[in-house]
Amino acid sequence: MSTSLRPGFVLFCFYPLGVTPVKVEMPALSPTMEEGNIVKWLKKEGEAVSAGDALCEIETDKAVVTLESNDDGVLAKILMEEGSRNVRLGTLIALMVEEGQDWKQAEIPPPDAAAPSAAPPAKHAAAAPVVPPAAPSPPTPATKLSYTLFFSLRLSPAARNILDTHGLDPKLATPTGPRGLITKEDALNLLKTSPAPKATPAMAAPAAPSPVPTPAATPPPPGSRPNIPPLSVPGKPGAPGTFTEIPATNVRRVIAQRLTQSKTTIPHAYASVDCDMAAIIQLRKDLAKEQIKVSVNDFIIKAAAVTLKEMPEVNVTWSGDGPRALDSIHISIAVATDKGLITPIIKDAANKGVQEISANAKALAQKARDGKLLPEEYQGGSFSISNLGMFGISGFSAVINPPQACILAVGTSRAELRLRQDDQTLHTHQLMTVTLSSDGRLVDDEVASRFLDKFRANLEQPRRMALA
Repeated sequence: MSTSLRPGFVLFCFYPLGVTPVKVEMPALSPTMEEGNIVKWLKKEGEAVSAGDALCEIETDKAVVTLESNDDGVLAKILMEEGSRNVRLGTLIALMVEEGQDWKQAEIPPPDAAAPSAAPPAKHAAAAPVVPPAAPSPPTPATKLSYTLFFSLRLSPAARNILDTHGLDPKLATPTGPRGLITKEDALNLLKTSPAPKATPAMAAPAAPSPVPTPAATPPPPGSRPNIPPLSVPGKPGAPGTFTEIPATNVRRVIAQRLTQSKTTIPHAYASVDCDMAAIIQLRKDLAKEQIKVSVNDFIIKAAAVTLKEMPEVNVTWSGDGPRALDSIHISIAVATDKGLITPIIKDAANKGVQEISANAKALAQKARDGKLLPEEYQGGSFSISNLGMFGISGFSAVINPPQACILAVGTSRAELRLRQDDQTLHTHQLMTVTLSSDGRLVDDEVASRFLDKFRANLEQPRRMALA
């Protein structure tokens, strides 16, 4: 009888009011996700939730994804407010209770309650009477203490930035936000009363072991630059030499990580070619008369896909063991968003017409700007295209998107006079420069040159793309 009651007693210590909550933790919503940001809660505390209902919107390292509930119940407590940043995977973000239970009585489990190993060693507890914490009478104060400590460390993103910047202890701040949240105002109040800024120049005195204090007391020359720039204070205008830290989004951090990985681990090789766009420009005009609107970039996507079909040795990726030949041709197109660059995929582009490619590209670009791309819509591309022609860029070199082998950088078209060989007369040509960045481990210079030659032929003779 006593053995069967002991587990219930431990459970009673964790949840003294008898309502056992269901934990909602930060999930992995993409293969490369390590942490996420809470963008918006779609359910309120006390609101009924059914399986499949959207709980909240989470910003991953790629896009904003909706988190759906796996169970029926009631949302009891929101532990991570909207705007919470850098929430690690597995972190408790909310609590739910079953239908019919009083959601207001749900208590947050202590941080160390996840370690059930403390319950099994009953023999050691009986053999060692020195351990007197087995007094069951004060479970409620202990729970309230851990409850307070749990909340006292909850910081808003702005408060965390201020406290980390100035090296202040969060435990010294007096929380005034909901459920013990330390707000930006709480951090600023602590900053005003803290003597921390005055401690920085005092550290310069012990740095000089000389007993003569006069050299350390002399101010620097008026035009000199301090060795360490002072930190800017939120709410006050910045002084010369100060800076303001801008919190990086998950997307921006992943972009930085992957670009660094690409440039440090992939041997980039570059080759450029000029393409005559006269045939494409005329074809667009003819299609516009039939109310078919397609862009130059749609033809570029089609030409790249057809060229990959003609040269499958370029449609490869690099894995840890070596090259991998791909069976499908998925073109990644670079789309600029407010949060950074993302590359949605036109799948099976070689088998699609230009009009279908145009419709897919427009839909994916809009979803990318809205942050609504699904993981399968931006993962698994075999070849990338980055077009800066609409910004007037004549030509540039792009960074390879690993594990792909190539990326094509497209510039704007320009009018240029060239001598025609047959009649030795000058004619105006609409030329566009494209630069292929290729992985030297997979695509050597000769293969890259042949690829650009075929790509140019497909653009200058659009009928070839229909026959491929």
